[in-house]
Amino acid sequence: MNTARGGKAALAKRAWQLMFDYLMYTRPARDRSLESRGLTPNDARALSSLNRDEGRPIGKLARAWGCDPSNATFIIRRLEQGGLAERRTMPGDGRVKLVALTARGEKVRKELLAEFHEPPPELLALASSDLEALAEILKQLRPAK
Repeated sequence: MNTARGGKAALAKRAWQLMFDYLMYTRPARDRSLESRGLTPNDARALSSLNRDEGRPIGKLARAWGCDPSNATFIIRRLEQGGLAERRTMPGDGRVKLVALTARGEKVRKELLAEFHEPPPELLALASSDLEALAEILKQLRPAK
């Protein structure tokens, strides 16, 4: 690609567009995984941000999910109805409810992540050297933990 035509910003925009388009193209497979379990994309996001050992307050979940507490409560209620999450009382402060995964929720989260992490056929068709280069590039984009 010629960087003189639009510069680095144009190249970054094109790369992002291609990544985004590919993620959207492969979305139906992820949607089928969710639908087979009666889950929505918001449910999956919620499952991925919860764990079994440590509960999180609803207010903090709402901020992390970019929604208001009533919407977070709605999502949590759906997970509870499916036996995937539970509310617990915070030790030392009975007014605060913590949300945690149940054993079933942890199992479903692991299953979903295993399915979501399976590479699509188009990716498997790439040469090993291309996959190595792609993996190295994508590693650079990961935020520091």
